[in-house]
Amino acid sequence: MKSHVWRPLYVVLLVIALVLVAREILVPADFGVGSRGYMYGWHRPSNVQEWKQVSVKYRTAQYCKNCHRDKYDEIVKSPHAAINCENCHGPALGHPDDPRSLTIDRSRALCARCHFRLEYPTSGRGKIRGINPATHHPELDCVTCHWPHDPRKEGRT
Repeated sequence: MKSHVWRPLYVVLLVIALVLVAREILVPADFGVGSRGYMYGWHRPSNVQEWKQVSVKYRTAQYCKNCHRDKYDEIVKSPHAAINCENCHGPALGHPDDPRSLTIDRSRALCARCHFRLEYPTSGRGKIRGINPATHHPELDCVTCHWPHDPRKEGRT
């Protein structure tokens, strides 16, 4: 065969060899190996200690329920029951040690993420009551009129 066929073949083989060598050097031996053999994912048995030292940034509503039972009981019976507390209050990483670590997002943009009117009635999102933020009292925060824990009640700030 002519060299114009062999040269590209050698280049491809060289690239494959370089990728395999780089993988052997850079990827830990236990990467992707689990108790049941090879598995897809990012778990490595050798870095379990590293993960134990990682601080949890987000908690669940169950974490908030211990101290804020009244708010928890109110929201679980409302249309907002599926929304996690930290969507509006921020991550509970330093809470309750530092109460100021939680910031309440009262912005219209936060509410509009779900309540912007969609013209797709067949989608699940289309069933959520929507508004046009540009025309629906743009000078006010949503919480002026709507109580976020239970939007069926009147607003309280």
